[in-house]
Amino acid sequence: MILDKVNNPDDLKKLSLDEMNYLADEIRELIIKKVNVTGGHMGPNLGIIEATIAMHYVFNSPVDKLVFDVSHQCYPHKILTGRKEGFTDPDKYLKYTGYTAPEESEHDIFKVGHTSTAASLATGLAKARDLKGQKYNVVAVVGDGSLSGGEALEGLDNAAALGSNIIIVINDNDMSIAENHGGIYKNLKLLRDTKGQAECNLFKAMGFDYLYVDEGNNIGKMIEALQKVKDTSQPAILHIKTIKGHGLAVAEENKEVFHWVIPGILDKKTSQEQVNAAEDYTSVTKDFIMKKIKEDKTTIVVNAATPGVFGFDSEFRKNLGVHYTDVGIAEEHAVAYSSALAKAGAKPILTIMSSFVQRTYDQLSQDLCLNKSPLVILVYWGGISDADATHLCSFDMSMMSNIPNLTYLCPVNKEEYLAMLEYAYSQNEGPVVIRVPSCKFETCGYEDKTDYSIPDKFKVVEEGEKIALLGLGNFFNLAKEVKNEIQSKLSINATLINPKFISGIDKELLEKLKSNHQVVVTLEDGILDGGFGEKIARFYGNSDVKVLNYGALKEFTDRISIDKLYERYRLKKELILQDIESLLK
Repeated sequence: MILDKVNNPDDLKKLSLDEMNYLADEIRELIIKKVNVTGGHMGPNLGIIEATIAMHYVFNSPVDKLVFDVSHQCYPHKILTGRKEGFTDPDKYLKYTGYTAPEESEHDIFKVGHTSTAASLATGLAKARDLKGQKYNVVAVVGDGSLSGGEALEGLDNAAALGSNIIIVINDNDMSIAENHGGIYKNLKLLRDTKGQAECNLFKAMGFDYLYVDEGNNIGKMIEALQKVKDTSQPAILHIKTIKGHGLAVAEENKEVFHWVIPGILDKKTSQEQVNAAEDYTSVTKDFIMKKIKEDKTTIVVNAATPGVFGFDSEFRKNLGVHYTDVGIAEEHAVAYSSALAKAGAKPILTIMSSFVQRTYDQLSQDLCLNKSPLVILVYWGGISDADATHLCSFDMSMMSNIPNLTYLCPVNKEEYLAMLEYAYSQNEGPVVIRVPSCKFETCGYEDKTDYSIPDKFKVVEEGEKIALLGLGNFFNLAKEVKNEIQSKLSINATLINPKFISGIDKELLEKLKSNHQVVVTLEDGILDGGFGEKIARFYGNSDVKVLNYGALKEFTDRISIDKLYERYRLKKELILQDIESLLK
């Protein structure tokens, strides 16, 4: 194997072009094999292999700085920079994160997993270099639709005025996670169609030197182009045309499906029809949306480039037609756009993944909540998880629930979810956020007739004494388990409460609990700081009632198993029981 000769980028420089082409095939085979076992970003990494080999051949990393936008495309880079064991040895498949990580290698400058940041980060590196009087290349690698994000354009705007060396590689595979959306991609298509010769050129208009490569999956062509821009004294754009999923036919033909794949994707024999047949929160949501569109033609779904998270496949998007907007990787715009839709009398439903909510804080606060626009926001995948540090989903509740004029609801079953959807969609008082359950899909068997227009009213599911358990959203079932444990071990019939609201507290109910309860326990699937439990603890601060709060610590975890996290946070029924017993004594 050629890869046996390559342990760092310097080894790459000793190879012939033929050997580098063989190396590309070997890297492709490794990525396909590993990702089929572990899951991960398949298509983006297969499409950038040749360009990555060429970049490491031409540049001198880590002296020259390579910054990968969103890190969807860093697997070949990792293989070439001393981490190939994470792809060759199945026992070490999980040793390295799926994103760039400075703690792993000096060749990784930033820990990056979210999008549209490379131009900004690279511009900062280049400016610091200039201030220190140093000389090296700074290269940003931008792809997978990242140009649609507002920060990408802000970064490009500033980079164009730098007046010194910065090279921005636009990896143009004509895709985001799904298809691209937005006017900027019309110009990219024009440039592809004219092989970079069109007079209408966004990058030249901004002040960049511009070079186009029509064969971005050709190592020789890429080396030639990179050598032209290396050591440039002014900002340069290298626009390369590549194929997402290159070298794996099924990934090239199904670019959206193979952007990020589950383990065993190449072995799956389950048909899409079988997958779609099972009812879950995704199918329930899609049915609700289609029903509302038939009833009200102003209904519209808004999403920021991640339709697969919500089960919005290409057929569903096609059926939505004008009732669907994909704004690209631009969550800030998605919130402001949706707020204006609602203000103008339309019925928008904004779908967003918990991990990406933090990008929207300013728009949530100012454009949405300050203006009391009646927008429905559905937050998916919220909860403590074993994800990479860049994709944690435990911060949405504490961030959003403390903004004035916003109602945040947490259902625990299908019936509650549908009732909350109906209320959020039909009301005109202000924004309503619903955390779509990420726990097991459950039904209660009867219609939820709660009047959600009455704010912050908790539901007492089972009335008891001494101990009250408030299980919010995903953790309501854990609260039930704790109740059973208390009954079994302590012979106490604890009160079980489904709070439903995270944005406020039921003061009347909490006051009532004082009469016959000594301990109140809160459980929430998110961080404790600024979360639901702290609101309850603050209420009981000047009383004799003791409060135990359970949830996540304020920390960035990185691929730590759920079981270990639950152990760390004492989110297990036996550990909670121990704490209750100690408090009662």
